[in-house]
Amino acid sequence: MDITKAKEIMRKYNKEAFHLRHAEVVSGVMRYFAKAFDPAREAHWAVVGMLHDIDFEGHPDDHCVKGEEILRTEGVGDDVIRSAMSHGWGLTGSVHEPEHVMEKILFACDELTGLIGAVTLMRPSKSVVDLEVSSVKKKFKDKKFAAGCSRDVISQGAEALGWELDKLIDETILAMRTIDGC
Repeated sequence: MDITKAKEIMRKYNKEAFHLRHAEVVSGVMRYFAKAFDPAREAHWAVVGMLHDIDFEGHPDDHCVKGEEILRTEGVGDDVIRSAMSHGWGLTGSVHEPEHVMEKILFACDELTGLIGAVTLMRPSKSVVDLEVSSVKKKFKDKKFAAGCSRDVISQGAEALGWELDKLIDETILAMRTIDGC
């Protein structure tokens, strides 16, 4: 599957600008990390990022369960389905534990991109261009700020990757700097 088809499927099941933008951001972040970890499959990583929340807008209570069903109906391959739905392991009804580095990065960065995005909205520049790890860490500690972004999931994701939290935040900021409008 290519990214154009993935975007088409995403738009079929999601209409809210926030969800579509989140899919674009996570897709871009995944593409960035693929360049370092799996360059031959960069497009595949981007597709997984694009489709990871396919069901969230329409089925938040069945997130990652309904997503698997939707993606099968759309003819998406098992490898994309498994990887995309693994980001909900332990949080939703997803049965797919993140095992591969791509899945662990998706698990860690999905929530983190939301937190970073919220931090940027508070900055005069409204951008990640001048964002520092320390600014994100400060807001990370404030549980009331962007309360919907699970700090536990972000921390678990960093741990699963064998990374310090600072490294995960720094690399995700760098990834988001490659995406227009971030």
